[in-house]
Amino acid sequence: MLDAANYTPRLKAVYRERIRAALKEEFGYKNDMMIPKLEKIVLNIGAGSEAVRDSKKVKSAQEDLSTIAGQRAVITKAKKSIAGFRVREEMPLGTMVTLRGDRMYEFLDRIITVAMPRIRDFRGVKGTSFDGRGNYAFGLKEHIVFPEINFDKVDEVWGMDVVICTTAKTDAEAKALLKHFNMPFNS
Repeated sequence: MLDAANYTPRLKAVYRERIRAALKEEFGYKNDMMIPKLEKIVLNIGAGSEAVRDSKKVKSAQEDLSTIAGQRAVITKAKKSIAGFRVREEMPLGTMVTLRGDRMYEFLDRIITVAMPRIRDFRGVKGTSFDGRGNYAFGLKEHIVFPEINFDKVDEVWGMDVVICTTAKTDAEAKALLKHFNMPFNS
């Protein structure tokens, strides 16, 4: 039986035991507080034009994202009206969730070891999708690559954005951190 009080996610333990020391040696940090670490992971599903036509689609996306993340997702709403897209202010358009702490490490472990290998014709994620401040973003075309989603009960296949925020100051430091977590970069 799993003891919740003494449980540490696998990647969190790997970070503490091996990755911190490797990064300290690689970049020559003088202080342990300078070593980059994961801050949060933000997941987002934009329902877009489907949400404009049918408001139940956003609820479906919210349920699926909550299942994937392991915590309740919030519905995102339009900030202003755009007549060309038939969008009104405060209209629900998508859903998002922010993961921190143990859930963040568990999700990163699941996406790297379980979900990404299930993607068709997967050749790795782009190594250039950093923002210049040590954050990494990528998208998934199908949310059904996660084993938590029952394929038979899915009414719509959603695309999904994943943003990994780190405390790294540069893209090189962030890329090194994610490489130590076995992120499958293709370049």
